[in-house]
Amino acid sequence: MHAKVLEETTLAKSPEETVAQTRPEDEKLGIGANLAYGLQHVLTMYGGIVAVPLILGQAAGLNSSDVGTLITASLFAGGLATILQTIGIPFFGSRLPLVQGVSFSGVATMIAISGNGGMQPVLGAVMAASLIGLLITPIFSRVTRFFPPLVTGIVITTIGLTLMPVAARWAMGGNSAAPDFGSPANIQLAATTLVIVLLLSKLGSASISRLSILIALIIGTVIAYFSGMTDFSKVIEGPFFAFPAVFHFGYPTFEIAAIVSMFIVIMVTLVETSADILAVGEIIETKVDSRRLGDGLRADMLSSFIAPVFGSFTQSAFAQNVGLVAVTGIKSRYVVATGGLFLVMLGLLPVMGRIVAAVPSAVLGGAGIVLFGTVAASGIRTLSKVDYNNNMNLVIVATSIGFGMIPIASPGFYEHFPAWFATIFHSGISSAALMAISLNLIFNHMTAGNSDQQSVFVAGTERTLRYQDIARLHDGDYFLNGKLYDAKGIEVPVIASEAH
Repeated sequence: MHAKVLEETTLAKSPEETVAQTRPEDEKLGIGANLAYGLQHVLTMYGGIVAVPLILGQAAGLNSSDVGTLITASLFAGGLATILQTIGIPFFGSRLPLVQGVSFSGVATMIAISGNGGMQPVLGAVMAASLIGLLITPIFSRVTRFFPPLVTGIVITTIGLTLMPVAARWAMGGNSAAPDFGSPANIQLAATTLVIVLLLSKLGSASISRLSILIALIIGTVIAYFSGMTDFSKVIEGPFFAFPAVFHFGYPTFEIAAIVSMFIVIMVTLVETSADILAVGEIIETKVDSRRLGDGLRADMLSSFIAPVFGSFTQSAFAQNVGLVAVTGIKSRYVVATGGLFLVMLGLLPVMGRIVAAVPSAVLGGAGIVLFGTVAASGIRTLSKVDYNNNMNLVIVATSIGFGMIPIASPGFYEHFPAWFATIFHSGISSAALMAISLNLIFNHMTAGNSDQQSVFVAGTERTLRYQDIARLHDGDYFLNGKLYDAKGIEVPVIASEAH
C-alpha cells in the first residue's frame, strides 16, 4: 500500500517538479548543517565585504561612526542580495549557491567620484548605472564577446594595481594630516600584520589559510590596542541594534560623467557574475541555461539598484565562495541562503560596524597589500589564458594597463580637462577598461587592414613558426649563419613575405 501511494504521489507531480527535486542545489541538509556551513560562508567572505566600505569611507574622509554605518549597510544589503540570488522570485535569482556582496571592481571609480562631491554622487551613480544594467540584461549575452579574458584580465589587474596606493596610505596611518602619518610605528604595525597573513597562509590548515586576512586583522588590532595605537571607546556609543537608515548620507545626486564611469564598472560586474554563475553550475553539476543566467544577472542588478537606499554599493557574486563550494562539496543553496540571513542580522547590529571601523589603518594596510595584490594576481592569471601569437594582444594589454596607471602615477594629470572627462578618466579602472574595449574592437573585431605580421612591439619577445613553413622542410635541411641549406649543401631561397 505504501508503495502504491508513493507511486501515485510521484506520478501526480509534473516533470518540472520532479527535475527540480533532483537538482543538487535543492538538497536540504537540516537546520544544524545550514547554520554551520552558512556561517563558514560568511566568515570566508566577511573580510572582503567590509573592505570596500572601509576603503571608500576612509577615502571620502568619513568619521568612524559613518564608516561603521557603511559597513553595516553593506552587510545588510549583501544578505538581502544573497537571499534573492539563492531563493529567488520570478525573473530574479539564479537559485544557485552564490554569496553576494559589495563588488570590489567599483572601488577605484567610487573613490574618484567621492573626491568630487562626497557620497551622494557615488550613490546616485550606482543606482543609475545599475538600472541601466538591469535594462540591458536581456541583450547582455550578445555583447559578452566584447569582454573576453583579454579585456576582463586587464580590468581586474588594473583594479588591484590602482588600489595599492590605498594600501600604502593605510600602512602609513591613513590620515595624511595626522602627526604620526608615516611614522615607523605605523609601518611596523602594517609589516607585522603582513607577516601574520603570510605565516597563517603557510603554516595554518586550509580553513585557517582561507581566513588568514580576517585573523590577521584581529591579531593586528589586539597588538595595536595594547600598544596604545587604537581606541575602542566609541564602540559603545550609539545603538547596538538598529535598522539601516534610509539615505543616511543624503539623497543621491545624478551626474552624467559619474554614471558613465560607473556603468563601465557595471559591465565588468555583469561579466564577472556571469562567470561565477557558470562556474558554480559546472562545479555542482547542474544545468545553467540562458534564462537562468539572465535571472541571476537581474538579481545582481536589482540588488545593486536597491543597495544605495541603505548606504551600500554594487553587489556581485563572491568568487572566493564559489571556490568554497568546490572545496567543501556542499552544493545546497539553502546553506548559502542561511549565510545570507547571518549577513542580514549582522547588518542590524551597528555595534559590529563600529568595532570594524576601530581597526587601525596601519593594520588594514598590512592586510591590504595581500588583499589588493591578490586582485591584481587574479587579473594576471586571467591574462595568462590569452593568446599572444601573431596578434596585437600584447600591445593591447601594455597600452591599456599603462593608460590606466596614468592617474595613479600622476593624480593631477587630468586636472585641466573638462570636469566630465576628468571624472571618467581620473579612475584608473575606467581608463584601462575604455582603452581595452576600444583596442580589442579595433584590432580583434575590425580586422580589415590588420597586418599578418607580428607588431614591432611584440617581435623578439617569443619565437614562433607557422605550421605551413615547417611542412615545407625536407629531410636533411639545416640552417647555417641564418641561411637554409638542403642535404646536399645547396642554399634554399627564403621568401620574406608572401602575397595573399
